[in-house]
Amino acid sequence: MLKRVPSFLRHVGPGVVTGAADDDPSGIATYTQAGAQFGTGLLWTVFLSLPFMIAIQLVSARIGRVTGKGVAANLRAHTPRSFLMAMVTLLVVANTINIAADIAAMGEALQLVVGGGAHFHAMAFGVVTVLLQVFVPYRKLAPVLKWLTLFLFAYVIAVFLVQVPWGQVLHDLVIPKLQWTSGYWMMIVALLGTTISPYLFFWQASQEVEELRLRGGALGADQEIRSDLRRVKQDTFVGMFFSNFIAFFVMLLGAVVLYAAGVHDVTSAAQAAQALRPLAGDFAFALFAGGIIATGLLAVPVLASSAAYAVAEAFGWPEGLERHWFEARRFYAIIGIATVVGTGLDFTPIDPMKALYWSAVINGVVAVPIMAGMMLLANKKEVMGNFTSGRKTCWFGWGGVVIMGFAVVMMLWDVFRQML
Repeated sequence: MLKRVPSFLRHVGPGVVTGAADDDPSGIATYTQAGAQFGTGLLWTVFLSLPFMIAIQLVSARIGRVTGKGVAANLRAHTPRSFLMAMVTLLVVANTINIAADIAAMGEALQLVVGGGAHFHAMAFGVVTVLLQVFVPYRKLAPVLKWLTLFLFAYVIAVFLVQVPWGQVLHDLVIPKLQWTSGYWMMIVALLGTTISPYLFFWQASQEVEELRLRGGALGADQEIRSDLRRVKQDTFVGMFFSNFIAFFVMLLGAVVLYAAGVHDVTSAAQAAQALRPLAGDFAFALFAGGIIATGLLAVPVLASSAAYAVAEAFGWPEGLERHWFEARRFYAIIGIATVVGTGLDFTPIDPMKALYWSAVINGVVAVPIMAGMMLLANKKEVMGNFTSGRKTCWFGWGGVVIMGFAVVMMLWDVFRQML
């Protein structure tokens, strides 16, 4: 069995890493809060979002593989420059805030396990993630990210350490408990925004380009592209299923442990880990806390790199984690700035989790036009040649645009309501 693991990891592609990066510490906090606040009543949303998530990530991966360019580079060639710059600016802001929240959660989680100062741990994590991206080439960094995906199974193991009312879980999956309250629908919006995030579009497309570069950079003949797209499809399906599979177990753990104990307010992943300790035991606590650190080490490089890819492609700068730092100075500068600023936010009076709310609002606003732009690109023969998207991908891709559009309207309505 152990001999098969390295072989398996060699076949794990950008789709699986992308899916795992979606379950970052801030995502874990959102899923846990959903379970703590509404019990098993929102588990159905994991399955609702899955086909739309698969479709839009498949579109981004196909764009990268077929064109040999990332999402921003393709948008640069086919959309107004003002539109692209606005989208990229908002993406960088949202990613930086998300980095701050993730690094803060990692620092707090390590403090819970070994003691010491949370700010010191956060600073150390910030330095480590920058060094990984700047000095470790993609061909060596990719296996590290793949190994980190395995740590997400800690949340699955943690669920089986507690008693789960599986009958009720199955009932609520088949017959959802809908509530006509603002809090309920805003949590659905938060879950959708956490699951379908713009930084994942840019990351997966750019990693397909990186994989091409490792093989010499040539796009290949139609037969080779078609063969690669089958791999892309399988990789994306597995990655997105894996992402939502983990999200399901994180939400379930919040439901059967925290909600059942009357703990309904969880504001961070570290707080969730601390609340689990007296209710589920030290081992479950250690698994949860360790998972926060591992997923943060996976997600922070993805967040910083996706921002750097977007900016570099928008301006036509040299980019890529496989390039040496002196070959793509501005690309690596964006990575360093985003991570340093994100880490620095943890030393200010700004509450990272409140800032994350605004990050979710920005992500929601940015996601809709970017998704629409990607769907238009994926169906242009001058962009995709003989590899335009199929009918099912189009239906679910545009369905994702509609659902995220609804999420934006709900988020903006909530913002407007709170300002009154």
